[in-house]
Amino acid sequence: MKVIAINGSARKDGNTAIIIRKVFDVLEESGIKTELIQLAGHTIAGCRACSACMKNKDRRCAIAGDIVNECIEKMSAADGIILGSPVYFSDISANLKAFIERAGYVSRANNYLFKHKAAAAVMAVRRGGAIHAFDTLNHFFHLNQMFLTGSTYWNMVVGREIGEVENDSEGLANMRNLGENMAVLLNKLRRE
Repeated sequence: MKVIAINGSARKDGNTAIIIRKVFDVLEESGIKTELIQLAGHTIAGCRACSACMKNKDRRCAIAGDIVNECIEKMSAADGIILGSPVYFSDISANLKAFIERAGYVSRANNYLFKHKAAAAVMAVRRGGAIHAFDTLNHFFHLNQMFLTGSTYWNMVVGREIGEVENDSEGLANMRNLGENMAVLLNKLRRE
């Protein structure tokens, strides 16, 4: 089994990557392979509403030259998907929003590529706005018929400067619990 995580942060290896790796630690302890893809350094345009994905049904977005199609391919092959973002103005990063627009349309155009996969959203937040960002990603999962993985609290960890999330013990415990719950869900789905 494998879980792919997309880190929507503009900072490579920042707080969002740190909390994704906390979830990965638990998944790996359970024998689940993981892969982190970071959008930092990539420019992703939003959907152009060209409907080429609906016409072509080739599991690809017609916009070429960026990382989106590579990510879609890896997500469709994975058993679980984690999307992570810092909270910017009470929502996810612009790159991750553009990514989910395009990946979502490609998924839906191709008989819901991500259907029945385990999914989880994680947020790195300085103070407020995480619930709206969390909802944005959970709507993406729902619209693609994925199974949401929950934890003991909303999947957010507090910290601004890189590494400050390590000081949020409650948030880190939540990430560990999220990893445990995702491992259980993946194992149950595997038996089906």
